[in-house]
Amino acid sequence: MNIDKTRYIIYPAALVAFIFGLLTLKSGSAVLFFDEQARINAGNYVPFVLWFNFIVGFFYLLAAAGLFMFRPWSARLSLYITLATLVVFALLGLYILMDRPYEIRTVIAMSIRLAVWILISIIACRIIIKRH
Repeated sequence: MNIDKTRYIIYPAALVAFIFGLLTLKSGSAVLFFDEQARINAGNYVPFVLWFNFIVGFFYLLAAAGLFMFRPWSARLSLYITLATLVVFALLGLYILMDRPYEIRTVIAMSIRLAVWILISIIACRIIIKRH
């Protein structure tokens, strides 16, 4: 596949990563730093999941920029994001098994994050790594 055809696959993936990053930083920072109502609305949020998602939001933006520019490191970063998300999701599972308070929407959100980053990683590795 040449760059003209692959851009129609990579650019949407980069856009999704960028939007995910912005939304993650917005929602995470509201709960962590600014908005008492956001904290109340978050309910039984899991602090380590919230902090992870906030911090990784910056890496989402970095990955988006790298994907947009077809940089090989962006494919590796996408894989690292996927693996880190999987680890935190597993830790969330252990947290839940210890009968700790949580919100089901946290499980749903982590499932969506993991699915999205698996897809982005596959796309990035198949197109960008193969190209270089």
